[in-house]
Amino acid sequence: MLDLVKVLLLLPIACGVGNRKCPTNVPIPVEHEWYQGGDLLICGMTSHIIYHFSEVSFRIHPSQELYDFPNFVTKFHQHVLALVFAVNEINENPNILPNVTFGFHIYDSYYDARMTYRTTLDMLFKSHRFNPNYKCGICNSLITVIGGLSSDTSFHIADILRPYKIPQITYGSFAAGNRETTQSNSFYRMVPNEDHQYMGIIQLLLHFGWTWVGIFAEDDDGGEHFLSTLEPFLSKNRICSAFTKRIPKQAHIGDIEELLDTWSNVYPALIENKPSTLILYGGSLTIMLLMTITYLPHPDYKGNASVTKVWIMTTQIDIILTGLQRGFDIQLFQGAISFSIHTKELLGFQEFLQTIKPYSTRADGFLKDFWEQAFVCSFPNPQELVDEDELCTGEERLDSLPDPVLEMSMTGHSYSIYNAAYAVAHALHAISSRCHHRRMTDGGKHKLHDLQPWQLQPFLQGISFNNSAGETISLNAKREMGGEFDINNMVIFPNRSFQRVKVGSVSEGKGFIIHKAMIIWPRGFNQGIPISVCSDSCQSGYRKQKKEGKKFCCYDCALCPDGKFSDQKDMDDCLQCPEDQYPSKDKDQCFPKHLTFLSFKEPLGISLASFALFFSFITALVLVTFIKHKDTPIVKANNRDISYILLVSLLLCFLCSLPFLGQPNNVTCILRQPAFGIIFSVVISCVMAKTITVVVAFMATKPGSSLRKWVGKRLANSVIFSCTLIQSGICVLWLANFSPFPDHDMHSQSKEIIALCNEGSVLMFYLVLGFMGFLAIISFTVAFFARKLPDTFNEAKFITFSMLLFCSVWLTFVPTYLSTKGKYMVAVEIFSILASSVGLLGCIFSPKCYIIILRPELNDREQLTKRKNY
Repeated sequence: MLDLVKVLLLLPIACGVGNRKCPTNVPIPVEHEWYQGGDLLICGMTSHIIYHFSEVSFRIHPSQELYDFPNFVTKFHQHVLALVFAVNEINENPNILPNVTFGFHIYDSYYDARMTYRTTLDMLFKSHRFNPNYKCGICNSLITVIGGLSSDTSFHIADILRPYKIPQITYGSFAAGNRETTQSNSFYRMVPNEDHQYMGIIQLLLHFGWTWVGIFAEDDDGGEHFLSTLEPFLSKNRICSAFTKRIPKQAHIGDIEELLDTWSNVYPALIENKPSTLILYGGSLTIMLLMTITYLPHPDYKGNASVTKVWIMTTQIDIILTGLQRGFDIQLFQGAISFSIHTKELLGFQEFLQTIKPYSTRADGFLKDFWEQAFVCSFPNPQELVDEDELCTGEERLDSLPDPVLEMSMTGHSYSIYNAAYAVAHALHAISSRCHHRRMTDGGKHKLHDLQPWQLQPFLQGISFNNSAGETISLNAKREMGGEFDINNMVIFPNRSFQRVKVGSVSEGKGFIIHKAMIIWPRGFNQGIPISVCSDSCQSGYRKQKKEGKKFCCYDCALCPDGKFSDQKDMDDCLQCPEDQYPSKDKDQCFPKHLTFLSFKEPLGISLASFALFFSFITALVLVTFIKHKDTPIVKANNRDISYILLVSLLLCFLCSLPFLGQPNNVTCILRQPAFGIIFSVVISCVMAKTITVVVAFMATKPGSSLRKWVGKRLANSVIFSCTLIQSGICVLWLANFSPFPDHDMHSQSKEIIALCNEGSVLMFYLVLGFMGFLAIISFTVAFFARKLPDTFNEAKFITFSMLLFCSVWLTFVPTYLSTKGKYMVAVEIFSILASSVGLLGCIFSPKCYIIILRPELNDREQLTKRKNY
C-alpha cells in the first residue's frame, strides 16, 4: 500500500556568473512519471542530487475500486513540505554553501518492493535534464537518498545503494535487526535507537502497574522483531501478555472474506474486559485497518464502537483518515499514550504551510492530488462535469483540515527529514570548505561537482550542528541519531482533530520521565488511573497463589501462614517475622513478642511457691518432732540418723523447687537441675537404706547368719554414700562439659519468647532422672518383698507404697514434660518434685507422727510389742 518517498536534493556548484545563489522563487517544472512520482527541481547548473523517499500514496488493488478507497495519504504530504521548507532555509542562508543551490526529486514507492527497486535504479541510471527558467546547463549527480519511512522500503533501497556506497539517511523509526544492510557504512538513521522505545514501554507499564496487556503487531519482519524483543522484557519485569494478535500489513479492503477474517481475529480481543491496556506496533496503515474493522457496519458490534482501552502506540504509528474513513470517529484512541520521534516546533514552519496554494506552487507534482483528497474537491476539468460546490477554489486553508488529514505542527518524521536535509548540507559545506582550501593551494584542481557519493561518508559520520530550533544534531558511532523519544498523550476532540500533549520522554541519558498528572485518560475510566491486571491486587496480609494452567500474572490471594506476614500488596511470598516478633491477626505487620517465664507474681507461680514453703515448714516440724522424741522406740527404730537425713533431704527437695520459679539466670540454671538430682538421690538412697536395713536385720536373726556383721549403721551409710556419690559424679560431668545456661525459646509459642534454662545436654538430664528411677525401682522391689516381715517396726509396707507413688509421679512426668511448652514445662517439673516429696513425707512419716503426737501411749516398746502380738 504505501511506503516510499524519494526525495532528491539537487545541488548546483556554480550558477551563472558571480557568487550569488540561484533565485529560489523560479517556477519549477513537474514531470509525472508512470508511477505517479513528482519531481521538484529548485535550480541549478551543476548539480548533486539527493532523492527522498516518502509514503504519499497507495497502490490500489483492483477490487478496491468498488469502495472508492483513496490513493493518497494526505497526512504524509507534510514530509514533502518539511523537505521543501528545509531546502528553502538552506538556500536562503548565506552561511551554508554560498554559491550553491539545493534541489531535490521526490518519488513514491507505492508500498511495493518492485516499485522501490525500479525507482532506485532510475535514480542511478536514468538521465534527467531540467531547464528551470535559468540559462545554465545541468548535470545531475546522485549524492544522497533520504528514506524511507518503513523498514522494508529502507532495506530495499539499501540493497541497491550499498554496492555504490551512496549514503542513505532513513527517517523512520524501526528495528534494524540483523539485516546486512544495516551494517553498511552507507546507512544512517536520523532517529534514536529503537531499544530506548522498548525500555520506555516497559517503564511505562511498571510505572502504572499494568501487568496484564494485549499486544497487536504488524504481521511482518518488524512485528516479529518487536515481539521477540519485547516479550522477554515483559517476562523479566513480571508483566504478562494476555494475547498477541498479528494484523496484516496489507489487507485488501475490497476482499470482504479477508477483511472479515481479520475482524474475527482482532475485534473479540478489543471488547474483552481485560486487559485495559493494549500495545500497538506497526505503521499508520495498521491503525487505518484497525479503525476499519472496528467500525464495520454489523449489528453485533455497531453499538460497541467505543472501546474503552488505553492504547500504547509506537513511533511509526500516526492517526490518519482518508477517503471513506474520514467519517470514522477516532475517539477509540482518546487518551492513548504514543511514543514518537522527538520534535521541536520550527520557527516559521506553520507560516510556510499557510502559504501553500495549488496554483502558486505548480512544481509540486503531488500538490494537486493532495489538495483534492484533503479538501474533498476537484479542480476544473473540461472533459468532466463537476458540481460547482465540489470544485476546488485554491483558496482553501490547510489549517482548517483536521489533524488526521494534515497536521500543522511538525511531526517527528518531518522533523527527522528536516534534520536530514541540514545534515547533508553541513556535510557538503565541510567538503566545500576543504575544496576551497585545496583550490587555493593546487590551482583549482579540486571541484565540488567532481564529488563522489562515498566521499561524503566521513563528513556525515562526524556531523554535528545546531538546527534552527536550537537543538544539537549529531550521529553516534552506530550512525544513529542521539536524543530521545517523546511520550505524548493523545487528546481527541469532537471534530476529529487531536492534540499531542507531551507528558514525558525516554532516552539513554535522561532515562524514563513521565508526568502522570498531565495525562487525560479515556472517558470510561473517569480520569482515574486505569487498572490493567489479570487478578485483583492481593492486600497486605495475603500472598499470590498461582493458578494452575495460567500465566504467572493470574493468581489467587492466600492468607499468609502462621509466623509470616506481608506488609505490601501483591507480594509473591510472605515474609518471616523476626524471631522476637509475631504477625498480627491480619498478617500485615509484626509485633514484639512478650518475654514469658514462670513468675513468682502470677497465680500458678504463687501457688507452687506456697506449696513448696508450706511442705517445707511441715517437714521442718516433723524433723523437730523427731529430734524432740529421738529416744522413743518409734524414732529409734530403723536407724534414726537415716530418718534425720531423709527429713533434711525432703526439706531441701521442697526448697529446690523454688529456683525453678522466676526469670532464669546463670546461677539458677547451673544449680537447679543438679541440686534436684543430687538431693532426690539422697532421699531415695535413704529410703533404700531403710529397706535394706530391715531386710538385713531380719535375716541376721537366723542362726549362723553371716549378715550379722552388716547389722547397724555401716551398711546404711555405705548405701547412702555410694548412691549419692554416683549421682554427684554424673552432675559434675554434666556441669563440666554441658553446663546449663539461660536461653530463649523463640519458636514454641507464636506470641511469646520463653525464658528458660537450656539444659546443655538432654542426655545428661535424662541420665540423672534415669539413675533416680533406677534407685526407686530397687527400693520398691526390696520393700515389696520385705513388706510382710514379722517386725513390729517394719517400715517396708510404707516404703513400698511411697515408692509406688514416687515411680508413678515420675513416669507420668516424662510424657507430660515433653508435651508441654514454655513455663508449663517448668510447672510440671515443680509439681512432680512437690508431689513425689509429699508422697515420701506422707507415706513414711505420717504414721509415726500420728503415734508420736496423737497416741503417745503407744510409743513404748512393750505396748508396741503387745499390740503387735495381739
